[in-house]
Amino acid sequence: QVQLVESGGGLVQAGGSLRLSCAASGRTFSSYAMAWFRQAPGKEREFVAGISWSGGMSNYEDSVKGRFTISRDNAKNTVYLQSNSLKAEDTAVYYCAAGTVWATIPAAYDYWGQGTQVTVSS
Repeated sequence: QVQLVESGGGLVQAGGSLRLSCAASGRTFSSYAMAWFRQAPGKEREFVAGISWSGGMSNYEDSVKGRFTISRDNAKNTVYLQSNSLKAEDTAVYYCAAGTVWATIPAAYDYWGQGTQVTVSS
């Protein structure tokens, strides 16, 4: 069992930055691929970024490439999402997820955090 707790969301002006964190419980954090998803009102949950078990590989949704960076610290059981040059369309609830399979679809992930709200004002 893995418990995930996100933090770092908030209200920011367009062009600003936020750093989201996701702290995981348990001793097997490095056994899980990690990802960030987001869900805006009235829309489906969408993949934002993912990172492999060791952190050596990562992938991004096209609209965030060059602006967002996912990273992890396995010693601290934490995954991060550095979000720069934020746009109004980035407004959503952001969720971190853990799974044994590294994928871009929500169904591939076994554990989810409660989400953190990111609001970007234009």
